[in-house]
Order: sequence, then structure tokens, then C-alpha cells
Amino acid sequence: MRTKKALQLSFNMLIHSKLRSYLTIIGIVIGIGAVVSILAVSQGAQRHLEEQLSSLGAGTLTISPGFSRAMGSGGGFRTGGGLPTEGFRGRDQTTSSSTQKNLTIKDIIVIKGVSNVKSVMGVVSGRVSVDYLGKSASVSIQGVDTEVWKDFTNIELYSGRYLTKGDLNSIVVGNRVANSIFKDGMQINRQVTIEGKTFKIVGILKASGSDDSTIFMPIAMAREVLEDVGEDEFGSISIKVYDVELTESTIEEVERKLMLSRGILQEKDKDFSISNPAAMQETITSSISSISLFLAAIAAISLIVGAVGIANTMFTSVLEKTKEIGIMKAIGAQNKDILLIFLFNSGLLGLIGGIGGIILGVIGAGYIGGLAGGSIGRISFSSTYFSPTLIIGAFLISIVVGMVAGAIPAYRASKLKPVDALRYE
Repeated sequence: MRTKKALQLSFNMLIHSKLRSYLTIIGIVIGIGAVVSILAVSQGAQRHLEEQLSSLGAGTLTISPGFSRAMGSGGGFRTGGGLPTEGFRGRDQTTSSSTQKNLTIKDIIVIKGVSNVKSVMGVVSGRVSVDYLGKSASVSIQGVDTEVWKDFTNIELYSGRYLTKGDLNSIVVGNRVANSIFKDGMQINRQVTIEGKTFKIVGILKASGSDDSTIFMPIAMAREVLEDVGEDEFGSISIKVYDVELTESTIEEVERKLMLSRGILQEKDKDFSISNPAAMQETITSSISSISLFLAAIAAISLIVGAVGIANTMFTSVLEKTKEIGIMKAIGAQNKDILLIFLFNSGLLGLIGGIGGIILGVIGAGYIGGLAGGSIGRISFSSTYFSPTLIIGAFLISIVVGMVAGAIPAYRASKLKPVDALRYE
């Protein structure tokens, strides 16, 4: 018997027992849908996190005022230009902070003396009122060192240029500020007013998932438009290292020199934190993966239930088709032909269930993202990612589950003796 004929007979068996087949398929749909939705949400969260941290590039560290004693060195990590990101901590997660003492130009001079440090940039940040073409909005700004800022951001330009040495009343605008906050759309070489001072837009960044809602300007001008910012004080200090492999030793050396410079003798008196986004990314990604696999394993239990349903359906089909099996064997069908027909039948149940499960997974992933409130910290759970591996894997798993579940009934059907099968009532 040719494979095409066996496939046709198995499809006819599926069509002629619609209700039982549909009820069996539902079990596979639920199992595949649950697994796909959970993995899609977790993969989307991981990709979003990687996009957030990739704007820093490799080998970028951030020093921030305040030190947590609860679980070691901490400090919120920074995105492209050094803006604090709430909800995360640096080398270790932290829970409480000591009294903060501002970072100063003296700290930058000390850090520049560390051997593996390539560039150092002090940053000030805050929120200001921005006016553009008669519209006003409250927007985050970052004051950066125009000489080295290009070393600390990997965000590509949508139009215009980056800030350079000599810029004063110039700004670079995040994509969301340019196209969403000001819906008419900002353009380069246009004028904006920030806290009563006029600035020229020289660049607009591409959408990146990080710093989209930020305006970058020279640090000297940021000090003028922001209140309560000291002349030689910084909200954070960003560090670029030469050799990424020496990052941990560099952190230790920076900590040692800063403690000495700031007159700190004991670890418990430390008043600054150093964050390493690369190490943090690895930890968070690992945690998300572990949680996702655990949830997917729980969801996969429903696949077992679906497989039991397929096995039950196939045993019933064998009983119903016993006489037909005897007739086929009497006219020359071999054991492998009968086995193939029932395996194809169970595989079709799994395949249809897989298609339905993927559709359900797409819908479920969006619903889970909505329940998660969109994001936790800067990890977005509303963004989903359906990788080709996930989709193909879902199809293959559904087919394999179906065929494995139908293997024993198919084998029993193939071993029926023609005389006994013809005599069966």
C-alpha cells in the first residue's frame, strides 16, 4: 500500500468521527497553546531586556551615589547615556541604601587613573518643561560630556548627528520624544525651548527601546536648566573599559581608589555603587529562562492529558474498525500498512491540534502581556517573540505526541489476525 493511500484512509477516519476527533484535538490545542504563549512572552521579555542593555555596549559600568548594605554592591543600572533605570540593581540586587553623597569631578579624576578605564563621563539628569511649535511637555533630559558621549551610546541616528565637542545650545532627541510626545514630529535644525532657553535640534535617534523618551544636551547647559544641580556634581558617572575580560578586576580597583579618595575606611561606610549591566543581564536572563521553563513544564502536563485522549480515541477506532481491518488484510494488506494508517490518523490529530494550539498561543501571549501590566521595571512582558524554532518545534511536538500516543493502538491493530477480525462483531 502506498503512503498516499494510507494517508487518505487515515484522513477519512478522522472525517467520519468528527465529534470524537474534535474533543481529542482540544486537549492538544490547550497544551500547545499554553506552552507557546508562555515561551513567546518569556522570549519577548528577554529580547526587550537585551535591547535595553545593548545600548550601553560591552564594557560599560555606571557609578551612582548611595550604597546598599543588604546584599552587597548595588545601584540602578543605566541605559544609553546613563539615565537611572528603576526596578533593577547592579552587581547584586539590593534593598536598602545609605545616605547618599554626590559624585564630583574629583571622582572622575580618580577613575581616569585606573589602568583599564578608556573613557569616563559624568552625567546629570532630570525632568524639564519643553516647548515646541506651541506645544509643551515634561520630558527627561540628560546632560552629557559631548567629547566622549559617542563612546557611551550604540543607538543609531534617525537623522542629523550626535553631539560633538564645541556644541552648546544643541540637543539630540530620543525617537519617542520626536514622534510621539510631540505628535507633529520634531525635525533637525528646528528650535525648541527648554525652561526658557532656546536649543537647536541637531540629531534624532532611532527607536531603540531605551532612551526613546530622553533629550540629550551638553552637561553645562543641563546644569543651567535643571534646579538643585551643583556646578561640580554628577547624578552618575559612566565608565568605558578597554578589556571587557578585566571588568570585574576594574570594578574592584575603581572601588578601592574611590574609597581611598572619599576617605572611606570600611565597606559598611561606602557611599557609592557600581553597576555592571552585562553581569546583571546574564543573571536576569537566566532567571527569566528558569521561570519560563518551569511554567512551560507545568503547561506541558496538559499535553500528557491530550496524549491520553489521543490514545483513547485510537483504541476506540481500532475496535470500531476491527472488521474493516480483517477485510483489508484478507485482500492483501500487510501489518505495516495497517500500522501506517493508524499512525497517520493519530499524527493528523496531533497536527491539527498543533495548528490550533499555535493560534491559541498567539492570542494567549497577548493576553498574558496585558495581565502583566505591560512591564516590570524596564523588562517588557507585553512584547512577545515567536521565533521560527518555537513555531516549528510546536508543530513537531504536536505531531510526535499524536503519533507516540497512537503507536500502541496502531501496533495492536496491525497484529490482528484476519480470521479473528472478520469474525468480530
